[in-house]
Amino acid sequence: MESCEERQFTLCPKFEKTFEILGKKWNGLIIDVLIEDGCQRFVELATKIPDVSDRVLVERLKELEEKGILDRKVFSEESNRIEYGLTEKGLELKPVMDEIKTWGEKWVQVY
Repeated sequence: MESCEERQFTLCPKFEKTFEILGKKWNGLIIDVLIEDGCQRFVELATKIPDVSDRVLVERLKELEEKGILDRKVFSEESNRIEYGLTEKGLELKPVMDEIKTWGEKWVQVY
């Protein structure tokens, strides 16, 4: 039987990429808010995730848009109304997020 140090282990590249997205600070919370509350304006997201700075929130929204997880919808040029909502790809994360919440409720202690 091999010890942990002797075992050669390689991650599945898709699994690794998935956790690069979901494991990045704030991404999970952004996705969760959009799953629970639907399309949101920037200020609504910033209010619901108060510990994230505006600069970081902008970066994360751009990254999630580039990954095809959310859409940025511009309603009209005059009003500058922009909303963020999940794409079909993003909505498919709902069962994953539900399972993470269930696991957290069972195993994670908040101090």
